[in-house]
Amino acid sequence: MAESGHDPGLGARSCAQEGADLRRQKDEKAVNAARRAGGPIEIVKKYNAGANKAASSATGMNTKKLDEETEVLAHERVPSELKKLIMQARLEKKFTQAQLAQLINEKPQIVQEYESGKAKSVDPCQT
Repeated sequence: MAESGHDPGLGARSCAQEGADLRRQKDEKAVNAARRAGGPIEIVKKYNAGANKAASSATGMNTKKLDEETEVLAHERVPSELKKLIMQARLEKKFTQAQLAQLINEKPQIVQEYESGKAKSVDPCQT
């Protein structure tokens, strides 16, 4: 009863129809069963699948704007006269940076930034 190339259990369905049904099933169990049975499996690799398209779509325009930008975007630093005055006053009192910071209720890092000139200039009228 079995014809060559056909499984008697398939009945009127062809092997192509059976393969199409297996391709439509997307769960892992069905795919593994098809692999074990030697059935056809369609694998489709999606381009940019899982990428954050909303974030990457606008980057070209923003990058162009940034490349064309000529304005220097830097904070004003503490003037060199101020950093020298702070250091001289501290050394005259024989304080360390940590001691001075404790006296003025600041972190030692803030005193170090002012003396090195890396601190941002602050306008007292804005505070």
